[in-house]
Amino acid sequence: MPLIAPRLDDRSFDDLVEEARRRIPLYTPEWTDHNLSDPGITLIELFSYLIDIMLYRMNRIPERHYIKFMELIGMYLREPEPARAEETFWLSIPQAYELTIPLGVEVSTTRTENEQPVTFSTAESFTIHVPNLRAVLVSKPGARAGEGRSYVPQDLRRLGAGFEGFSAFTNPPQVGEALYFGFDQDLGRHTLGLNFDVEVAAGAGVDPTQPPYVWEVLSNIEPIEWTPCELNEDQTKALNQPGVLSLHLPRMVQGRIADRDAYWLRVRLIDPPPNVPRYRNSPIIRRAEAASWGCTMDVTHSSLVIDELVGRSDGSPGQRYNLAHSPVLPRMDNERVIVRHNNEFAEAWVEVPDFGDSLPDDKHYKLDSNTGEIMFGPALPQRDGSVKRYGAIPPRAAMIVMARYRYGGGVSGNVQGHQLNVLRTSIPYIARVANRRLASGGLNGEDLEDAKMRVPGHLRTLDRAVTARDYEYLAAKAAPGFVQRVHCLQPPTVTSGEVKVLVIPRVQDLSGYIPPTELALPDSIRSAIKAYLDDRRLISTRLDVLQPAYFFVTTRVRLRLNAFSIPDQVKLAAETRLYQYLNPITGGADGKGWPFGRALVVADVIVALQGLPGIEVIHSVELFPVTFDAAGKAVTGEAVSEIRIVAHGIIASYRHDIKEENS
Repeated sequence: MPLIAPRLDDRSFDDLVEEARRRIPLYTPEWTDHNLSDPGITLIELFSYLIDIMLYRMNRIPERHYIKFMELIGMYLREPEPARAEETFWLSIPQAYELTIPLGVEVSTTRTENEQPVTFSTAESFTIHVPNLRAVLVSKPGARAGEGRSYVPQDLRRLGAGFEGFSAFTNPPQVGEALYFGFDQDLGRHTLGLNFDVEVAAGAGVDPTQPPYVWEVLSNIEPIEWTPCELNEDQTKALNQPGVLSLHLPRMVQGRIADRDAYWLRVRLIDPPPNVPRYRNSPIIRRAEAASWGCTMDVTHSSLVIDELVGRSDGSPGQRYNLAHSPVLPRMDNERVIVRHNNEFAEAWVEVPDFGDSLPDDKHYKLDSNTGEIMFGPALPQRDGSVKRYGAIPPRAAMIVMARYRYGGGVSGNVQGHQLNVLRTSIPYIARVANRRLASGGLNGEDLEDAKMRVPGHLRTLDRAVTARDYEYLAAKAAPGFVQRVHCLQPPTVTSGEVKVLVIPRVQDLSGYIPPTELALPDSIRSAIKAYLDDRRLISTRLDVLQPAYFFVTTRVRLRLNAFSIPDQVKLAAETRLYQYLNPITGGADGKGWPFGRALVVADVIVALQGLPGIEVIHSVELFPVTFDAAGKAVTGEAVSEIRIVAHGIIASYRHDIKEENS
């Protein structure tokens, strides 16, 4: 049972009035008119109202003590979390020299009559390189069975001049063949334009709108991994007419292919879906040129302030200063206080959560993220008459400067794709900007009631990870706004001494099919959680933070509806229910997400659909496992009665086929 906090005085306004009325005959027996119209009764009600206010405030004393206890154990309201997005900066024309987009460049949504613009800023600088094509290789299958592929280099001079063409693949082209382009520069996160001069209609047999290939970059060496690129525009009609093909490249690494070290981009033939034609003949490329058309940068819902002068020190302990903007977002590297001594030299001070362990010479300060107040260490008198300093004191007349900080954040930053289209900071040769995907992760500042809910978890963990619940609580705390669900696997589930923390990232739209890309855990969030838990785990624990193994499933359901139902509405309701039930975040019987490691059987689907209005009989239910190939295409398996999953696996919906059967 919950503990019931007592009221210090439980009398209400009516109780106070009634008590005063009962005392009238005792103190003033000559007062006989007790009606509401009597002035004396009015005065009694007035004073009862004032006393009721005093009792209300007195009853809040336990709440004040609770809040002070939270401060005592080091709990504070969490600052807002900024939304994050990937912003693409487009050049007006490709440049002959490198172009750097600096830190703090601001982009925003369009201002309207009813809404203020939402501003984002770049989190770091980025240099757009001029690509230098170093090698072009055509892969060939081995001459004999069991031999690996060979690579045929092309003459770059003749290729640049367009003197002669070459076949991009063998004739006829085979699945798995690839054409490789090696570059001297790291073009990761660039928007790369490839200008092809090809022989018209040489690559016969394909559908120009569905080319049977995928563009990939080398993203890892050990083991070798290739990451698909996002196609922006293809004017070549599957390499069958001259034109520009532009790609958004993911992060790249340098690797060696055919004794050539380069940053590699390739176009690889894949096995197309059914009814999609393949190449009968290989495309012939006469000339190929590469140019950078822009880049994609990480931006956050914040505004950056650099070198803000906070004030001058008066040489006393416990000094306090206020920043011009608040709330202040979680600090990054180089976001700290600088103390400048007479413009001769400057010292970087260190932010600490409290001054309890600060020695007199420690250059420490505190920063209240919600109010923007900077506090330096106090000096407190001791029992022996001495004075103990908690942290150093900035010298008299020294300038207090905040080197840089970011302010902003909140749920207003979770804007849709292509909304951040206004460049607020002028940059030469940048023609336009846009976020290709929605921004996510923005959270408002924590309120007091939410902070109270964290007290039990804070006391239980004491910022140390020992039990599975500790790991789950701290992992969610490490990346607020970016974590939707956490599950910890500990012995005896896994090898003794090993802990696996499974993290499902926050997903904006939970109403329907969630693609694998949205369920993938970003490397930045994974690294932040692992670093946070590494500082708090037992020294003998082997920790791994990873995303669950998603087991996608599609269902085929045949229903008989009653005579009074509307078929389209019933099928929509059934489909919505399955998307909700077979969901890693909202699924399961309790609606808190499908249980980790629990298999899916046909009976689960039947139970989920039972009780929906309009369904009279569930004729049949079939389950089909779904996997995804390297190109991101869904591959549906054979029908099964049970989908078994591993301990670190979880069920997720793909598509559902729901139809009515009258027989």
